[in-house]
Amino acid sequence: MQKYRNIFVAATSQHVGKTTSTLGLVSTYMKKGLKVGYCKPVGQKFLDIQNLRVDKDTILFADLINFEIVPELHSPVILGPGATEMYLDEPEKFDLEHILLNAQKELARANELIIYEGTGHPGVGSVANLSNAKVAKLLNAGVVMIVEGGVGSTIDMLNMTTSLFREENVPIIGVIINKVIPEKMDKVRHYVGKWLDNQGLPLLGLMPYEKTLAYPLIRSVAEAVKGVVTYNADFVDNKVESIIAGSLIDLKELKSSQDLLLVVATRSINEAIKKIEFMAHHNGIKNCPLSGIVATGEGQMDRHTIKYIEENNLPLIRTEFDTYGSVLRISKIEVKINRSTPWKIKMAIDLIENNINLDMILNSSRL
Repeated sequence: MQKYRNIFVAATSQHVGKTTSTLGLVSTYMKKGLKVGYCKPVGQKFLDIQNLRVDKDTILFADLINFEIVPELHSPVILGPGATEMYLDEPEKFDLEHILLNAQKELARANELIIYEGTGHPGVGSVANLSNAKVAKLLNAGVVMIVEGGVGSTIDMLNMTTSLFREENVPIIGVIINKVIPEKMDKVRHYVGKWLDNQGLPLLGLMPYEKTLAYPLIRSVAEAVKGVVTYNADFVDNKVESIIAGSLIDLKELKSSQDLLLVVATRSINEAIKKIEFMAHHNGIKNCPLSGIVATGEGQMDRHTIKYIEENNLPLIRTEFDTYGSVLRISKIEVKINRSTPWKIKMAIDLIENNINLDMILNSSRL
């Protein structure tokens, strides 16, 4: 069985695209016929599944690769709440390096290639002497660095974050520039590519900004506004493309989307629904443009509104926040790929396959 150097996917900061990129790499190399293992060596946010505590990203990859989660292999170290203090008080009680090396050893027995997903920015984990750079070195992995698209800010972030890996003498396979505004692709490729050449760092590719990856789900909206879904709870995985306020229903938005979230005061909801129906009817909009409704404050819905909600399978969220407060909280939702967003998983894989030099990564990992 051909063996490859492990790959460690790191990023300059949070929410830049580590999980998206890791998904694409794992899926693509599996399609090439390689036996690929996945590991989130150091996690922060975890879930308890069947009495097993694992990083939440591990569950997503277990579905993709179809492996049974073994926490000590796939999510070996979790620095959850309280872990920092415990480690700093009695570091001698924690042999974290041994735990990681054991996971690597076991995964290497069954796989040709192991792809590790980093955590946060490269310095995360330093409190336990497990920064991304330290972990990559310990696991003998080459680094694929993900950075958000731009020019000046992108170069600044790369200069700062790659220095941590250089200090540890960790090989950097190359850089993926993510979320690049399509009309700026050539400019970013030229100028950031020029800087990378001067640093001796390969540019692996650019991925365009894909707005649908930033769409939250109704379930995330409900959590954000601390609301209760009182109608059509089976449809909480509907996606939200944009928000319209009940007092500012715009024809252009109604015509351009079928995944709008209506945020409206409950006392005004009947009027808002009638307005949407009227505008849709007189402008040839056949399908319901809404994916859900957030109803704020007190008020009553009439039978016509309830019928509209039921006929169109619209999840209705009731919240005590006012309309402005709800919109503010919804706008701050941190959108992540998960098992409830299969279209995002496919899109992440397609973005990697269509824009990244996968052969360069694999060839750099040959032993």
